[in-house]
Amino acid sequence: MGESKDSGDHRLLAGAVKAASYNMVLQLMLRIMTFAINAFVLRYISRDMLGVVNVRLTLLYSTTLFLATEAFDKACLSKLQEHNWSKIINLMWCTVPASMVVSFILGWAWIYLLVNPDLDLVPNYSFGVVSFAVSTVFVILSRPLYIVGQKCMFVKLKVLSAGIAELCKCLLTVVLVIFLPQLGLINFAIAQMVYGVVMSGVYYAYFIFYINKYGKKDDSFPFSSVKQLLPSKQKDSSFVDVHQAWLTFSIFKQSFLKQLLTEGEKYVMTIFGVLSFADQGIYDIVNNLGSMAARFIFQPIEESGYLFFSQLLVRGEPVSKQKQESCQLAVDVLGYLLKLVILIGIIILFFGIPYSYLALDLYGGTMLSSGSGPMLLRWYCLYVLVISVNGTTECFVFAIMSKSQVDRYNRKMVVFSVIFLLSSLILTAHLGSVGFILANCLNMAARILHSVYYIHEYYKDSQYKPLQNICPSPYVIGGLILSLCFTSLSEMQFCCDRGYLFRLLHICIGGACLCLTLTIIYLKETAVVTFVKDQYKYRH
Repeated sequence: MGESKDSGDHRLLAGAVKAASYNMVLQLMLRIMTFAINAFVLRYISRDMLGVVNVRLTLLYSTTLFLATEAFDKACLSKLQEHNWSKIINLMWCTVPASMVVSFILGWAWIYLLVNPDLDLVPNYSFGVVSFAVSTVFVILSRPLYIVGQKCMFVKLKVLSAGIAELCKCLLTVVLVIFLPQLGLINFAIAQMVYGVVMSGVYYAYFIFYINKYGKKDDSFPFSSVKQLLPSKQKDSSFVDVHQAWLTFSIFKQSFLKQLLTEGEKYVMTIFGVLSFADQGIYDIVNNLGSMAARFIFQPIEESGYLFFSQLLVRGEPVSKQKQESCQLAVDVLGYLLKLVILIGIIILFFGIPYSYLALDLYGGTMLSSGSGPMLLRWYCLYVLVISVNGTTECFVFAIMSKSQVDRYNRKMVVFSVIFLLSSLILTAHLGSVGFILANCLNMAARILHSVYYIHEYYKDSQYKPLQNICPSPYVIGGLILSLCFTSLSEMQFCCDRGYLFRLLHICIGGACLCLTLTIIYLKETAVVTFVKDQYKYRH
């Protein structure tokens, strides 16, 4: 029986790795489409329009989606001693009325409380706000199916739905911007609503097909009819699981603060107006370019890591009451993941410094590469390293915290929020948009310290030491410093005003240095390399 459970834990890990791989593909696909559409629309719309769409309205969408779903997602994905699928479905359907309430409140605030853009430069602003709010409700209509897919390890479904929806949105945006440029913001509003409809449509089509064809044949799938995915009356008096409902409420209080820290710079821009809409548009492009690694690599690792740890360990139970084989596996995976993201993060930092100017110049020309753009991207490379560590440590901490511990953490998040707000206002006043990056680094560093302390306290009375060997080898650090010297010298000599041949030479020098660095990692970080190889063996 023990061997079977251990094998199940490893299959769970393999499933989480597979989910991470597909999520990475999804993130790459979405980022490529986003960058392509940005590069295209920059030539057809004003920078003010770009700032309104990419910062103001996108912030409305992401805030509504986060507040209406994050707490429900985490509560329903947590491993409890027992669970009732029908009550989980009922709880997840609560996201729909929640999204309506949040959309109405935030939409009203976006129109009547915030400073509206100049209607001569960006007409139809109110219609854009309403459309982005409605699109959020459309997306959340499929949220119960999303949770079922996550718990049943339908890892391709998320990629399929988001990929098709984003593709439709991008293609429709291009067509509307080319043929109906006079509509302005309405083009983006229509494309966003279509995105929401397509996203939910794919989920419903997939589950209807799967249940009708495999529902009664697949013993591991808990549903045999489409009706079971809808809200239903319960035999007892409770419509939802009371413990999960209270856990949802606790996480919800934390979610607002976490969202404030995650999208903090956009809230400061939106509420305090420290940058013009045109400057916000430029900052957002640089931010998206800098966050490619975070969203493509680290976010899937964090999401899959949370899914793995929350299913492997029982929330709120100390180490002594956990299954020891599961504890050992969790410790090993946490240590390997931390070292892996640190290695990736320092590679991005050391190579991002000498290649930021070239990246911006190739993507947006002098509009991006002139001024503060390159310096902003270089600082963002440091931020990428910080958020990689924070995401990995927090995914473990949030997976094992009890309800009371989540409540205590909520109070600490208030302190983090105040630190971020004050530091961003002060640093932005003196350093401009770079101040946003430094303020975020300070907050992420504070959250890392909290997570490290929590992990240390959780394991202090056991033989497990998950944070013992997470620092990279001195040989790796030495190779990175050497690479930075060569690539920085190459940038000064060959980049970027001497033609494409010298730019190509600069890229080749960076490629050679990267190969050297990866070779050193392969030879000196054998434990992490073996871990990555093993997970791909489990996957296949």
